[in-house]
Amino acid sequence: MVAMEYMPDAAGQESYILCADCGTVISSANGAGLCVGCLRNTVDITEGIPKEATLNFCRGCDRFLSPPNTWVIAQPESRELLAICLKKIARPLMKVRLIDASFIWTEPHSRRIKLKITIQKEVLANTVLQQTFELMLVVHTGQCPSCTRLAAKNTWKASVQVRQKVTHKRTFLWLEQLILKHNAHKDTINIQEKRDGLDFFYAERNTAIKMVEFLAGVVPTRTKASEQLISSDTHSNTSNYKFTYSVEIVPICKDDLVCIPRALAKSWGNISPLTICSRVGNTIHLLDPMTLQQTDVTAPVYWRQPFESLATVSDLVEFIVLDVEPSGPVRGKYVLADAQVTRASTSGANNIDDEGMGDDGIYHTRTHLGGILQPGDTVLGYHLTNANFNDTAFETLNTDRIPDVILVKKTYPNRRKKSKPRNWKLRSIAKEAEDVQEGGNTIGRGALGRRGGVDQKNVERDYELFLRDLEEDKEMRAAINLYKNDPAHKAQDEDGDVGMGERDHKSGSGMRGGKRRAGAAQAAVRPAAGGMDVDDGMGEGETEAEGTDADDEEEEDFPEIDMDELLEHFDELDMEDSNGPQGSEVQ
Repeated sequence: MVAMEYMPDAAGQESYILCADCGTVISSANGAGLCVGCLRNTVDITEGIPKEATLNFCRGCDRFLSPPNTWVIAQPESRELLAICLKKIARPLMKVRLIDASFIWTEPHSRRIKLKITIQKEVLANTVLQQTFELMLVVHTGQCPSCTRLAAKNTWKASVQVRQKVTHKRTFLWLEQLILKHNAHKDTINIQEKRDGLDFFYAERNTAIKMVEFLAGVVPTRTKASEQLISSDTHSNTSNYKFTYSVEIVPICKDDLVCIPRALAKSWGNISPLTICSRVGNTIHLLDPMTLQQTDVTAPVYWRQPFESLATVSDLVEFIVLDVEPSGPVRGKYVLADAQVTRASTSGANNIDDEGMGDDGIYHTRTHLGGILQPGDTVLGYHLTNANFNDTAFETLNTDRIPDVILVKKTYPNRRKKSKPRNWKLRSIAKEAEDVQEGGNTIGRGALGRRGGVDQKNVERDYELFLRDLEEDKEMRAAINLYKNDPAHKAQDEDGDVGMGERDHKSGSGMRGGKRRAGAAQAAVRPAAGGMDVDDGMGEGETEAEGTDADDEEEEDFPEIDMDELLEHFDELDMEDSNGPQGSEVQ
């Protein structure tokens, strides 16, 4: 079609001429002097525009390659697929005006896509030619880079290895909840459990750096980076690397007994060398229970001259409070008091000599727990009278100034009956391939457990102690999300599908390997343990006789979590966090 402007003559009459080629009568305003048919035979505005092209399609993820290097999901005869096809001839189309483009039906299995394209172009002055042609694209199947790496088992480009050289997993149980709280695991393509920690894998280096920065903001760490050359191209001067970030967490945990070297203690405000770790955030909070003096140790300061814990929670011993009398200042939640305690007759003691087991004497000590202790309460502490520590800093202390007992925290022997479950539950970043879905509710396993401890018994112990810490420390649980335990899911929880192997229904912290495609993970439900026994050697749990005694009553001040602190609609939140192309899986 040729668009022409007709100019009338002076008398207002339109004049006509003959086509120069075929003699057809045409308007005299036609500057080309040719009719439409002859003009099309003379000028081809589709010249230079390819009539055939190729289209790359990935059979693994059903995506098309959109130039220059983007893989896009597009349905047949969709606007997205039309845009991808037109990009194949985008450069020649810049010289003409695109009027219309539409699909021409082809057999779905023919691997052919046809387009009907209409274009316009001004060929002469006041002469615009419009023409329609067909573009055929041949679909070539292959693999995108992501599927290629997946097929070659080379799915990650950067990894973050988080380690802590301690004998328990309470730090990583806490870290798991912080990660879920801030959704820091959304960019991970895989999470593997190791004996001393976790490995996070990422498809891009910058997402791994974000995780390293997040870890440094919540726990004291030090990081070491390394890279490995995978391949290089000498012609284009490009290389492919794998990056690994090793993150080591300070091996000092909450409630640990710490003996600071004397020189460091003087430089840190002249604090007493013998302290306890009251809290661990992005710094280590050390407290002198005899004077309530505190100091914060940052990660760079610690790693310049590191030291280890003198004793851990596995060395705690149960004591009975005989008398408490406040005698000093009040600093925050700590109240200095003089206390008289004696060994609990039924408590055990790991790493304590047999002669210390039978010591029923009365010990006088100062404690920071004067605000919560009452005569008759049970309290956990470190019994230093018969303790033997292989520590150079401890050997330099004056033996006359070392207390017989250092009290750490109050405990509750009759914590709960086995038949009474907790009214709250936690989430987990784990989701195994063999986990099932019943009624739309995901049944998952914890992020730590089966390979995470010395043995299965210690793994359950660590998780139960972690739950008890949450119950007793309001500030600690305020930093994470706790969810209401829906009674409708109790049957699922008690069937053993959630938790750690043989005793999963009791602790819910286990995890077993299972590979799945990246992006398919969901944060799973992990119910809080109900009445699990804890080894007496911990000095904190109930014995089997106590756990089965139906006459045991809970203490009046037993710490309970209010329903106002719990979140609802767990399943909806779970699905929102797990939707999308990115996710995590635990092996």
